[in-house]
Amino acid sequence: MTKSGNAPVRHATMRERNLAVVLERIARHQPVTRARLAELTGFTKTTVSNLVALLEDAGLVRGGAPVHEGERGRPGVGVSVRGDGAAGLGLEVNVDYLAACVLDLGKRVRYRHVISSDHRGREPGAVLAALSALAAEAVSAVAAQGLSVAGAAVALPGLLDREDGVVRHAPNLGWTDVPVTGAPGLDLALPAEYDNEANLAALGELWFGGGAGLGDFVHVSGEIGIGAGIVVDGRVFRGAHGFAGELGHLVAEPSGPPCSCGGRGCLEQIAGQEAILRAAGLPVAGPGTGAPDDPVRTLVARLEAGDPAARDAVERAGRALGGALASVVNIIDPDTVVLGGVFSPLADWIRPPIEAVLAGGSGSLRRGAPPVEVSGLAEGAAVLGAAGLVIERVLAEPALLL
Repeated sequence: MTKSGNAPVRHATMRERNLAVVLERIARHQPVTRARLAELTGFTKTTVSNLVALLEDAGLVRGGAPVHEGERGRPGVGVSVRGDGAAGLGLEVNVDYLAACVLDLGKRVRYRHVISSDHRGREPGAVLAALSALAAEAVSAVAAQGLSVAGAAVALPGLLDREDGVVRHAPNLGWTDVPVTGAPGLDLALPAEYDNEANLAALGELWFGGGAGLGDFVHVSGEIGIGAGIVVDGRVFRGAHGFAGELGHLVAEPSGPPCSCGGRGCLEQIAGQEAILRAAGLPVAGPGTGAPDDPVRTLVARLEAGDPAARDAVERAGRALGGALASVVNIIDPDTVVLGGVFSPLADWIRPPIEAVLAGGSGSLRRGAPPVEVSGLAEGAAVLGAAGLVIERVLAEPALLL
């Protein structure tokens, strides 16, 4: 048997592909009998039984209760993905926090932890060392649950050169050309990959949020900075150099305040978390999301009370964000816009001005503006997407664990 280039296909490669096919069918149809798997895959029953045995030995699947798959005949033994075997670790570095999340193969959250800390001006090595400590804590915590972490994915802010493993520019952190692959201080003791936090937040939304029902979508992750993850045909669009989606550095007000990127009037200087808090007369620093005195929570309370300064700040941010998104909509033509990060708790007040600007910004180019949805994942989308990326890799290449 040969490929199109007339090169022979290695037996091991065929087995790896077949393992992936069987595992994908089990994950989609579980619990499912071996006989049904043979029907779903087109493999012989003997081949399916051998592949299932390999997956069982790798701790990826297990047999379960009897399953009736027809009106007649004896029930077969159902095979399901094993939830207490391999797991995926997601990690996130953000301007004001570190986060970790572990998912099992059933994509259930088995561990989640966020550490609030300000990383602006902090040495990259110290931040990465703290991330390593958080990773070790997560691996240890899930080991007690019987899980073995198969790999890690790390969400990072700014422009990331994924090929070389270098953060080219993260202006809010003050990082320029910071290597992360093999960097001093970063010792995960796991196979790891790195990606932009906005891209991983979009994948988190795809896999754990609105999903395929969103169609092609732009996920806007609002934090200290603002990023956008673009999903087309179920995949993240990265651009020629992996830098697509830097929404926060579109110019919203040419004469606006200077930005840490070196520009002026960038969107995140008007619609970023700190910009909104500052305009509302609130402190920009605090103990972190979820704490009783979290400044974003205080902002929401003031919005609910009808505070004029808070409402004006969010209104201005919404108009600026709507203007930026109007340009994105005309260029990308998405089915949906999704508001994530800090924009999720602010949605009741920031979505109306966004929708108003979008409605007037498409002109005659479109029949109407795309709907603006609100993510239920909020600030947890990126680290969840990172952990999900590891699980997707395992499901696609189970032979790596054999």
